[in-house]
Amino acid sequence: MPPVPPATSVPLTDHVESLLDSGSPLPIVAAGDPVLRRPAEPFDGQLSGDLLARLVEAMRATMHAAPGVGLAAPQIGVPLRLAVLEDAAAVPDEVRLARGRVPLAFRVLVNPSYEAAGGRVAAFFEGCLSVPGYQAVTARHERVRLRGLDERGRVLDEEVAGWPARIVQHETDHLDGTLYLDRAEPRSLTTTQAAAARWADPTPERAARELRFTLPGTD
Repeated sequence: MPPVPPATSVPLTDHVESLLDSGSPLPIVAAGDPVLRRPAEPFDGQLSGDLLARLVEAMRATMHAAPGVGLAAPQIGVPLRLAVLEDAAAVPDEVRLARGRVPLAFRVLVNPSYEAAGGRVAAFFEGCLSVPGYQAVTARHERVRLRGLDERGRVLDEEVAGWPARIVQHETDHLDGTLYLDRAEPRSLTTTQAAAARWADPTPERAARELRFTLPGTD
């Protein structure tokens, strides 16, 4: 996959142009690449409007192809504070109710940040396109206040709850150099195959009992 250019090497615009010219979907950077561990640079017009629009569309196509419900720019080797989100939430009603997983229309986050809105947390199995093949139970704020901009520069300042809040936190963490594994319960780590075969319950209570870890709020 195309390497992330050092600050003194290939200009960011040229790097993005080269990446987009390589075709879609774009390669996703896997854990172990330094770009996933460095705070991304705030977006401040480094890309033209046309190039930004092309990058956003390529990120959306890559997210769909993976498939996933979110993708941050560092995951394609672009160290900017940009992320795309979208979730059709095609899940059974019991999962929707337990996890607060409701449809999330496509949106772009530019320079996002979040803070807890209330003290409640929720813990569920979570995965990442940059850590393929694994999932782990990860506690997240149940509701967050999201701030930032959209791709047109319009201000975002809103509260997000349930699974959309989890997606916001996961993708924004990427922009700070944080992977979900940094927040996960280590004893819950499982392959995606095992998660589907053994732990496909709407909530991870049974997994916590059998894998012997404590869920937040139950100790």
